[in-house]
Amino acid sequence: MLMRLEAPAVRAAQPEDAADLTQFVLFASEGLSARFWAGLAGPGEAPIDVGRRRIRDAEGEMSWRNAVVAELGDRVAGGLYSRHIGAERPLDGIPAIFRPLQALENLAVGTRYVHVLATHPEFRRRGVGSRLLAEAERAGRGTRGLSLVVADRNHAARRLYEAWGFVEEAQAPMVKDGWESGSSSWILMLRPAG
Repeated sequence: MLMRLEAPAVRAAQPEDAADLTQFVLFASEGLSARFWAGLAGPGEAPIDVGRRRIRDAEGEMSWRNAVVAELGDRVAGGLYSRHIGAERPLDGIPAIFRPLQALENLAVGTRYVHVLATHPEFRRRGVGSRLLAEAERAGRGTRGLSLVVADRNHAARRLYEAWGFVEEAQAPMVKDGWESGSSSWILMLRPAG
């Protein structure tokens, strides 16, 4: 007898999803977000607490209001932040560690940018990433396509994106500045509309 796997359901994120969303941001950034949050931490505040606080906030790019989550059963399995890139952002004033990311994003003006796409490890290889990419595609109708930036050694994510028709557009070397990562470059990948 064949068992049918449950399809992930997608819904708008809620404030109570902040803990899961914080983990997804950490996964997708390969821990770079924790370094950023550490610089914003108050006395006795852990970087992860800063992330949760910022995500629980109703304002800001990484607010829960700008995310969707995928559920399997009654558990949050994955999360997505995506947005339209309407114009280039200046690199002046951006910390050096983030400049390569912004420079790549600037090459994708007019696309729906997949800023964060991540799945809890126990739910990987169950269609969650594909379901969230489908949601990004739905939200990106009318743009010139989808874009994202991925670390060069994140082979599992790159396989998913390539299966979805994303192609490498450009690369930029990572600036580590004390941040630990097994990767050495950021890769901009694009999937044209249609």
